[in-house]
Amino acid sequence: MNAITRIASVKPRVSAAEWEARVKLAASYRLAARLRWTDHIYTHFSLRVPGPDRHFLINPYGLTFDEITASSLIKLDLDGNILDDPTGLGYNRAGYVIHSAIHRAREHTHAVLHTHTAAGIGVSAQQGGLLMISQHAMRFYRRLGYHDYEGIALDLDEQQRLVADLGEHDALILRNHGLLACGRDIEEAFYNLYYLERACVAQLAAQSGGAALHVPPEAVAEKAARGFDQAIADGRQKSHWDAYLRQLERDDPSFVL
Repeated sequence: MNAITRIASVKPRVSAAEWEARVKLAASYRLAARLRWTDHIYTHFSLRVPGPDRHFLINPYGLTFDEITASSLIKLDLDGNILDDPTGLGYNRAGYVIHSAIHRAREHTHAVLHTHTAAGIGVSAQQGGLLMISQHAMRFYRRLGYHDYEGIALDLDEQQRLVADLGEHDALILRNHGLLACGRDIEEAFYNLYYLERACVAQLAAQSGGAALHVPPEAVAEKAARGFDQAIADGRQKSHWDAYLRQLERDDPSFVL
Protein backbone atom coordinates (compact mmCIF):
# COMPACT_ATOMS: atom_id res chain seq x y z
CA MET A 1 0.00 0.00 0.00
CA ASN A 2 1.26 3.50 -0.80
CA ALA A 3 1.01 6.62 1.34
CA ILE A 4 -2.37 7.58 -0.15
CA THR A 5 -4.09 4.26 0.46
CA ARG A 6 -2.35 3.57 3.78
CA ILE A 7 -4.24 6.09 5.88
CA ALA A 8 -5.24 6.08 9.52
CA SER A 9 -8.71 4.82 10.35
CA VAL A 10 -11.29 7.56 10.88
CA LYS A 11 -13.47 5.23 12.95
CA PRO A 12 -12.44 6.74 16.31
CA ARG A 13 -13.49 10.25 15.27
CA VAL A 14 -16.80 9.66 13.47
CA SER A 15 -20.17 8.52 14.77
CA ALA A 16 -21.13 4.86 14.69
CA ALA A 17 -23.78 5.69 12.06
CA GLU A 18 -21.26 7.44 9.83
CA TRP A 19 -18.79 4.58 10.17
CA GLU A 20 -21.46 2.09 9.12
CA ALA A 21 -22.26 4.26 6.09
CA ARG A 22 -18.57 4.44 5.22
CA VAL A 23 -18.17 0.67 5.39
CA LYS A 24 -21.20 0.08 3.18
CA LEU A 25 -20.14 2.62 0.58
CA ALA A 26 -16.58 1.27 0.51
CA ALA A 27 -18.01 -2.22 0.02
CA SER A 28 -20.08 -1.00 -2.93
CA TYR A 29 -16.94 0.35 -4.59
CA ARG A 30 -15.08 -2.92 -4.09
CA LEU A 31 -18.02 -4.91 -5.43
CA ALA A 32 -18.21 -2.66 -8.48
CA ALA A 33 -14.53 -3.36 -9.11
CA ARG A 34 -15.17 -7.12 -8.89
CA LEU A 35 -18.08 -6.80 -11.32
CA ARG A 36 -16.01 -4.67 -13.73
CA TRP A 37 -18.34 -1.70 -13.50
CA THR A 38 -15.41 0.69 -13.30
CA ASP A 39 -13.84 3.33 -15.53
CA HIS A 40 -10.44 3.49 -13.81
CA ILE A 41 -10.49 6.52 -11.43
CA TYR A 42 -13.65 7.97 -13.00
CA THR A 43 -17.32 7.64 -12.05
CA HIS A 44 -18.58 7.80 -8.50
CA PHE A 45 -20.89 6.35 -5.87
CA SER A 46 -22.23 8.41 -2.99
CA LEU A 47 -24.10 7.77 0.25
CA ARG A 48 -25.70 10.19 2.64
CA VAL A 49 -24.30 10.35 6.17
CA PRO A 50 -27.14 9.63 8.61
CA GLY A 51 -28.25 12.74 10.46
CA PRO A 52 -29.93 16.09 9.92
CA ASP A 53 -27.14 17.84 7.99
CA ARG A 54 -27.48 15.99 4.64
CA HIS A 55 -23.75 15.51 4.25
CA PHE A 56 -22.66 12.77 1.89
CA LEU A 57 -19.67 10.55 1.22
CA ILE A 58 -17.96 10.14 -2.15
CA ASN A 59 -14.70 8.74 -3.50
CA PRO A 60 -11.45 10.71 -3.58
CA TYR A 61 -10.42 11.63 -7.13
CA GLY A 62 -7.45 9.46 -7.95
CA LEU A 63 -8.12 6.15 -6.23
CA THR A 64 -9.37 3.19 -8.20
CA PHE A 65 -12.49 1.46 -6.92
CA ASP A 66 -10.51 -1.52 -5.61
CA GLU A 67 -8.44 0.86 -3.44
CA ILE A 68 -11.37 2.51 -1.68
CA THR A 69 -11.67 1.95 2.06
CA ALA A 70 -14.12 3.21 4.65
CA SER A 71 -11.54 5.70 5.91
CA SER A 72 -10.50 7.06 2.50
CA LEU A 73 -13.94 8.41 1.56
CA ILE A 74 -14.46 12.18 1.39
CA LYS A 75 -17.31 13.86 3.26
CA LEU A 76 -18.99 16.85 1.57
CA ASP A 77 -21.87 19.16 2.24
CA LEU A 78 -24.41 19.93 -0.47
CA ASP A 79 -22.52 23.08 -1.48
CA GLY A 80 -19.37 21.12 -2.23
CA ASN A 81 -17.42 22.09 0.85
CA ILE A 82 -15.03 19.37 1.97
CA LEU A 83 -15.70 18.41 5.57
CA ASP A 84 -13.27 15.50 5.71
CA ASP A 85 -10.68 14.35 3.16
CA PRO A 86 -8.22 11.89 4.71
CA THR A 87 -6.36 11.37 1.41
CA GLY A 88 -6.00 15.03 0.43
CA LEU A 89 -6.96 14.14 -3.15
CA GLY A 90 -10.16 16.16 -3.40
CA TYR A 91 -13.14 15.07 -5.47
CA ASN A 92 -14.24 14.86 -9.09
CA ARG A 93 -16.21 18.03 -9.94
CA ALA A 94 -18.60 16.09 -12.18
CA GLY A 95 -19.25 13.70 -9.34
CA TYR A 96 -20.21 16.56 -7.07
CA VAL A 97 -22.51 18.14 -9.68
CA ILE A 98 -24.40 14.92 -10.37
CA HIS A 99 -24.63 13.51 -6.86
CA SER A 100 -25.31 16.68 -4.91
CA ALA A 101 -28.18 17.50 -7.28
CA ILE A 102 -29.98 14.28 -6.40
CA HIS A 103 -29.12 14.35 -2.70
CA ARG A 104 -30.42 17.91 -2.48
CA ALA A 105 -33.62 17.33 -4.43
CA ARG A 106 -34.69 13.97 -2.99
CA GLU A 107 -34.88 13.69 0.78
CA HIS A 108 -35.64 9.95 0.60
CA THR A 109 -32.73 9.10 -1.72
CA HIS A 110 -29.64 8.29 0.31
CA ALA A 111 -27.53 6.36 -2.21
CA VAL A 112 -26.59 7.36 -5.78
CA LEU A 113 -24.44 5.10 -8.01
CA HIS A 114 -23.11 6.14 -11.42
CA THR A 115 -21.19 4.01 -13.96
CA HIS A 116 -19.50 4.27 -17.35
CA THR A 117 -19.52 0.61 -18.40
CA ALA A 118 -19.22 -0.38 -22.05
CA ALA A 119 -22.70 -1.91 -21.97
CA GLY A 120 -24.25 1.07 -20.23
CA ILE A 121 -22.66 3.55 -22.61
CA GLY A 122 -23.61 1.36 -25.56
CA VAL A 123 -27.30 1.34 -24.64
CA SER A 124 -27.20 5.03 -23.70
CA ALA A 125 -26.10 5.80 -27.27
CA GLN A 126 -29.02 3.93 -28.86
CA GLN A 127 -32.01 5.99 -29.96
CA GLY A 128 -34.41 3.41 -28.52
CA GLY A 129 -32.66 3.28 -25.17
CA LEU A 130 -33.29 0.27 -22.98
CA LEU A 131 -35.47 -2.29 -24.77
CA MET A 132 -37.90 -4.46 -22.82
CA ILE A 133 -36.39 -7.67 -24.18
CA SER A 134 -35.17 -9.22 -20.93
CA GLN A 135 -36.57 -9.83 -17.48
CA HIS A 136 -33.80 -7.64 -16.13
CA ALA A 137 -34.89 -4.76 -18.36
CA MET A 138 -38.52 -5.13 -17.29
CA ARG A 139 -37.48 -4.12 -13.79
CA PHE A 140 -37.47 -0.62 -15.33
CA TYR A 141 -40.59 -0.69 -17.47
CA ARG A 142 -41.97 2.85 -17.19
CA ARG A 143 -39.61 3.26 -14.25
CA LEU A 144 -36.62 4.78 -16.02
CA GLY A 145 -35.61 8.32 -16.96
CA TYR A 146 -33.38 9.64 -19.74
CA HIS A 147 -31.10 12.68 -19.57
CA ASP A 148 -29.63 14.13 -22.77
CA TYR A 149 -25.88 14.64 -22.93
CA GLU A 150 -24.75 18.23 -22.32
CA GLY A 151 -21.01 17.65 -22.14
CA ILE A 152 -19.00 16.72 -19.04
CA ALA A 153 -21.22 17.52 -16.06
CA LEU A 154 -19.33 20.49 -14.65
CA ASP A 155 -22.02 23.19 -14.76
CA LEU A 156 -24.41 23.65 -11.87
CA ASP A 157 -27.23 24.75 -14.16
CA GLU A 158 -27.45 21.17 -15.51
CA GLN A 159 -28.53 19.95 -12.08
CA GLN A 160 -32.16 21.02 -12.41
CA ARG A 161 -32.53 19.24 -15.75
CA LEU A 162 -30.86 16.10 -14.40
CA VAL A 163 -33.24 15.98 -11.44
CA ALA A 164 -36.26 16.70 -13.66
CA ASP A 165 -35.31 13.87 -16.02
CA LEU A 166 -34.86 11.44 -13.13
CA GLY A 167 -38.31 12.44 -11.86
CA GLU A 168 -39.72 9.94 -9.38
CA HIS A 169 -37.67 7.07 -10.80
CA ASP A 170 -34.72 5.32 -9.20
CA ALA A 171 -32.84 4.75 -12.46
CA LEU A 172 -31.60 7.06 -15.18
CA ILE A 173 -29.83 6.57 -18.49
CA LEU A 174 -27.53 9.48 -19.21
CA ARG A 175 -27.47 9.62 -23.01
CA ASN A 176 -24.03 9.02 -24.58
CA HIS A 177 -22.61 8.83 -21.07
CA GLY A 178 -23.66 5.95 -18.81
CA LEU A 179 -26.03 4.77 -16.13
CA LEU A 180 -27.26 6.02 -12.76
CA ALA A 181 -29.22 4.19 -10.08
CA CYS A 182 -30.32 5.33 -6.66
CA GLY A 183 -32.26 4.16 -3.65
CA ARG A 184 -33.28 4.77 -0.09
CA ASP A 185 -30.14 2.93 1.02
CA ILE A 186 -27.06 1.35 -0.53
CA GLU A 187 -28.77 -2.03 -0.74
CA GLU A 188 -31.62 -0.71 -2.89
CA ALA A 189 -29.37 1.40 -5.10
CA PHE A 190 -26.99 -1.51 -5.68
CA TYR A 191 -29.90 -3.82 -6.53
CA ASN A 192 -31.19 -1.31 -9.07
CA LEU A 193 -27.76 -0.82 -10.63
CA TYR A 194 -27.21 -4.57 -10.83
CA TYR A 195 -30.40 -5.05 -12.83
CA LEU A 196 -29.77 -2.03 -15.04
CA GLU A 197 -26.24 -3.13 -15.88
CA ARG A 198 -27.36 -6.71 -16.58
CA ALA A 199 -30.19 -5.46 -18.76
CA CYS A 200 -27.74 -3.45 -20.87
CA VAL A 201 -25.36 -6.40 -21.24
CA ALA A 202 -28.24 -8.64 -22.28
CA GLN A 203 -29.49 -6.10 -24.82
CA LEU A 204 -26.13 -5.78 -26.55
CA ALA A 205 -25.72 -9.56 -26.56
CA ALA A 206 -29.16 -10.03 -28.12
CA GLN A 207 -28.54 -7.36 -30.72
CA SER A 208 -25.17 -8.83 -31.66
CA GLY A 209 -26.86 -12.01 -32.86
CA GLY A 210 -28.45 -10.14 -35.75
CA ALA A 211 -31.82 -11.86 -35.45
CA ALA A 212 -35.13 -10.08 -34.96
CA LEU A 213 -35.79 -9.36 -31.29
CA HIS A 214 -38.87 -10.61 -29.45
CA VAL A 215 -40.52 -7.91 -27.32
CA PRO A 216 -43.15 -9.18 -24.86
CA PRO A 217 -46.48 -7.35 -24.61
CA GLU A 218 -46.59 -4.23 -22.48
CA ALA A 219 -48.93 -5.92 -20.00
CA VAL A 220 -46.31 -8.60 -19.40
CA ALA A 221 -43.58 -6.00 -18.90
CA GLU A 222 -45.73 -4.17 -16.36
CA LYS A 223 -46.47 -7.43 -14.54
CA ALA A 224 -42.75 -8.16 -14.31
CA ALA A 225 -42.00 -4.62 -13.11
CA ARG A 226 -44.61 -4.94 -10.38
CA GLY A 227 -42.98 -8.19 -9.33
CA PHE A 228 -39.69 -6.37 -8.85
CA ASP A 229 -41.45 -3.59 -6.94
CA GLN A 230 -42.86 -6.21 -4.59
CA ALA A 231 -39.46 -7.87 -4.21
CA ILE A 232 -38.04 -4.56 -2.99
CA ALA A 233 -41.02 -4.06 -0.66
CA ASP A 234 -40.26 -7.52 0.72
CA GLY A 235 -36.59 -6.65 1.28
CA ARG A 236 -35.11 -8.78 -1.48
CA GLN A 237 -32.47 -6.12 -2.13
CA LYS A 238 -31.02 -6.77 1.33
CA SER A 239 -30.60 -10.50 0.62
CA HIS A 240 -28.97 -9.60 -2.69
CA TRP A 241 -26.55 -7.21 -0.97
CA ASP A 242 -25.77 -9.54 1.94
CA ALA A 243 -24.83 -12.36 -0.42
CA TYR A 244 -22.42 -10.12 -2.30
CA LEU A 245 -21.02 -8.78 0.97
CA ARG A 246 -20.27 -12.30 2.21
CA GLN A 247 -18.30 -12.96 -0.96
CA LEU A 248 -16.34 -9.74 -0.52
CA GLU A 249 -15.60 -10.40 3.14
CA ARG A 250 -14.29 -13.90 2.32
CA ASP A 251 -11.96 -12.66 -0.40
CA ASP A 252 -10.78 -9.22 0.75
CA PRO A 253 -12.09 -7.56 3.92
CA SER A 254 -9.68 -4.62 3.63
CA PHE A 255 -12.51 -2.27 2.63
CA VAL A 256 -13.35 -1.92 6.33
CA LEU A 257 -10.05 -0.16 7.10
